Amino acid sequence: MTAELTEDARRAQVLLKEHRESIDRLDAILVYTLAERFKHTQSVGRLKAEHDLPPSDPARESRQIERLEALSRESGLDPEFAKKFLAFIISEVIRHHEKLQK
Repeated sequence: MTAELTEDARRAQVLLKEHRESIDRLDAILVYTLAERFKHTQSVGRLKAEHDLPPSDPARESRQIERLEALSRESGLDPEFAKKFLAFIISEVIRHHEKLQK
């Protein structure tokens, strides 16, 4: 029985390693995707500052939150988590835009 558990544990270790490698790749994708997103939001912030537009757009933010909640439900991601995540990103973008306004 011990040999069977050991073999099961070995299989589990292989699976664990595969899952962790996938997680590491996905983390890298997330970081690079966020970096690309923030490059674009910085450009938006500069445009807003140059044309004296407000740093935030509550109507767009509301639409984006609704959109993200729908995408979350479709993908099986907790919509509350997605909403909190987007709220954090939006707050950072607005903070950057406000800095550019000054």
